[in-house]
Amino acid sequence: MTNNFLNPVTTQTWSNGRHLVRCVKAIQETWDVRTFCFMADQPMVFFFKPGQFVTLELEIDGQPIMRSYTISSSPSVPYSFSITIKRVPGGKVSNWLHDNLKEGDVIPVHGPVGNFNAIDFPAEKVLFLSGGVGITPVMSMARWFFDTNGSVDMIFVHSARTPKDIIYHRELRHMASRITNFKLHLVCERYEIGETWSGYRGYLNQAMLELIAPDFMDREIFCCGPTPYMSAVKRLLEANGFDMSHYHEEAFGPTPPEIREEVREHAAEAAQAEEGLMSEDLCQVDFTGTGKSVRVAPGETVHAAAAKLGLHIPKACGMGICGTCKVMKTAGEVEMEHNGGITDEDIAEGYILSCCSVPKGDVVIDY
Repeated sequence: MTNNFLNPVTTQTWSNGRHLVRCVKAIQETWDVRTFCFMADQPMVFFFKPGQFVTLELEIDGQPIMRSYTISSSPSVPYSFSITIKRVPGGKVSNWLHDNLKEGDVIPVHGPVGNFNAIDFPAEKVLFLSGGVGITPVMSMARWFFDTNGSVDMIFVHSARTPKDIIYHRELRHMASRITNFKLHLVCERYEIGETWSGYRGYLNQAMLELIAPDFMDREIFCCGPTPYMSAVKRLLEANGFDMSHYHEEAFGPTPPEIREEVREHAAEAAQAEEGLMSEDLCQVDFTGTGKSVRVAPGETVHAAAAKLGLHIPKACGMGICGTCKVMKTAGEVEMEHNGGITDEDIAEGYILSCCSVPKGDVVIDY
């Protein structure tokens, strides 16, 4: 007699790359925040490092758009993963997802990638600091330690505009009620008519942090939130002489306007300088997949070279974080300054991130 219930299930394991996933659930977390849960049609274990992110490949109004979001779930729930998205006024992608993505829809995702995670920086005591929807990566970390009974002393501090804006409020309170090594502290900027709030009010500051975590100087700190929030946290820590090698922040997000302007200025300067370059100063980039070639000036990226030829290499972050623009380099050398969007194994095989790879001579790209 065969014990069929003992037969192993053929299961794939998630690896960095492009995968088709199906939306299986949409959860309204707050009035303007929704969580989307995804699974694969064939059994797949979605293991990732808590804090990492994926890039969605979407088509909106007939245009291909890539956008990256942190995974908010924990790999301790391995057969699915979730992303939590806040509706942003005027936000093309976030609004489209809230209004259009529904159960049963299939979309491609790329990932997971990211250096901001709890696995690569193990510690006995951690301090999670988050603001707004920046709660998602640290929530993934906290869920991981909670589900795996990790012997980690956690202090979780989340800042929101009002009580109704606190994401995962019930779950956070449940976690705090179940284990002694998870201390929850919520900070609300204000509360509105009809609301009651007995917690911290205002903005996280020195006095508040000393009350919440008197030993913050001895903790590994993971921070994510709006840029002003993270900047304020860094200033506070630096003023106290905190060892910033134990501070980690989620740097993922839209490229700041000043950076975009700087890129445009550099591009204009490069275009002017290229006119005066000798031919031997230029590097040739060959794209064997399309049979096209172009000569570029020193400092120009492989992605820029492709754009000159009208070749569209998908790109989301433009900072070497998301891994979307990965291509195979079959010859030549490049200088690649990435931010965790590619693994050492991929580099060894010859892959590069085109957005942050500058040819050091003639190169050949399989694209």
